[in-house]
Amino acid sequence: MFYYLADMLEPWFGALNVLSYHTVRAGGAAVTGFLFCLVFGPMIIRRLRELKIGQFIKKDHVADLHALHKGKAGTPTMGGVMIIGGTLLSLLLWGRLSNRLLWLSMFVILMLGTVGFIDDYIKLRRKHNDGLSARAKFIGQILTGLLLGVYLYFNPITVSASAVSPRDIIDWPGLESALSSASAAPDMTAHKKIWDTFSAEVKAALFEAAGKGMTAEKDRLAVVQGLNDTLRRHDLYDPKLWPEELRNRELVSFCQQGADKLSPRDLIRMNRLLVEAAFPKAIAASEPDLHTKVGVPGFKNLFIPLGVFYILFVIILMVSISNAVNLTDGLDGLAAGVGVISILTYAGIAYIVSRADWSHYLYLTYVPEASELFVFGAALLGTGLGFLWFNGHPAEVFMGDTGSLALGGAIGALALLTKQELLLPVVAGIFVLEAASVVIQVASFKTTGRRVFRMSPLHHHFELLGWVETKVTMRFWIVALLFALMSLATLKLR
Repeated sequence: MFYYLADMLEPWFGALNVLSYHTVRAGGAAVTGFLFCLVFGPMIIRRLRELKIGQFIKKDHVADLHALHKGKAGTPTMGGVMIIGGTLLSLLLWGRLSNRLLWLSMFVILMLGTVGFIDDYIKLRRKHNDGLSARAKFIGQILTGLLLGVYLYFNPITVSASAVSPRDIIDWPGLESALSSASAAPDMTAHKKIWDTFSAEVKAALFEAAGKGMTAEKDRLAVVQGLNDTLRRHDLYDPKLWPEELRNRELVSFCQQGADKLSPRDLIRMNRLLVEAAFPKAIAASEPDLHTKVGVPGFKNLFIPLGVFYILFVIILMVSISNAVNLTDGLDGLAAGVGVISILTYAGIAYIVSRADWSHYLYLTYVPEASELFVFGAALLGTGLGFLWFNGHPAEVFMGDTGSLALGGAIGALALLTKQELLLPVVAGIFVLEAASVVIQVASFKTTGRRVFRMSPLHHHFELLGWVETKVTMRFWIVALLFALMSLATLKLR
């Protein structure tokens, strides 16, 4: 709302222009989310108590654990509504609602939050720890991942496969020489055709660079912008200028259809191939279908092509991370604190990949719309800290499945929408360890009859070793922070 208000009133109140900056709006969203929890948190907790929405502590085969946790019985749960409500309010106030990645993120937390809410509600009605069946919960998670995966498959969020980035220029002197020669060429060539599509500003920048004998960074960015403007033209292709031998099979297919019959995405792709054919030694060949490829952390431009299986990958990722956060939510402040660290990390990554210059420098996939993911992460960070205010030991409220599934979904969505999917096991290292401990424990018991841990998930193992609850939580926070720092370090180690 504030973004559009500033846009409307900026001609009369120039200072309001600061509200167009996503960094300013991210700060506002974080503060709003935190204050929402601080102001409305006590009322929400009181209402949950009145409705007798309290936690049930089951007495299982580990009597020592029940003795440690029985004092938590009756503590209000379903506090995840505080996280979801505060986040959505913050985004409606501070977000740029025309951004589709913002809507995708909100869709994910609403979908998984609803699954968690139904699960919590059934538990409370039955006054038992068994809510939705495992199958029903998986169906909700799979459906969320399926819808997100299908959208991302058919609606790419990356532009690197077609648009030109500065790192795609592998021979700047050669490109500048070819363009300068084209400007004075008497006959029409592919180079001259491209030159003629440039704006007067881009041409002036090239002439100035030629006079100096070198091209400044700002002038190179102007040339890149000029090339990208060229990619949107319907009249670029001329069969007389691009001979048969310069065309590949994909380009031939596009040219046979005709520019007017192509979708905007295919038009840009065709023109990118034409530009590459015109400057084969100066502009690197682009990666097609980058949106269905998964980048490998630590390597420059190394991608795993998944094609249509990217949809399955999205489903697996969303189901895995949402369940991992759900399993971690067993101690006061544990899931909320670790979640805040993961969200903060991915919010920083979103800021980086939304900038062409930083993405180029760090060899990351450029996602221009990711700037609003920075605002989304900030809003969730603020509400997460606000919730943690009441969830710290001794907890006044638990997030329940409502919060844990939504929080896990938000982390998964950020990993997918920033195109840093394989970085998730490092960013969310604690969640991965918690989930892995359950898998290892079950597999070991079923195959050998022995347990690897005293109890899983992992945090219960350390409790039964004699660590007090606050020590387990604090040490897991520290490890989560180390994982976050490791993930940020991998951005440069390429």
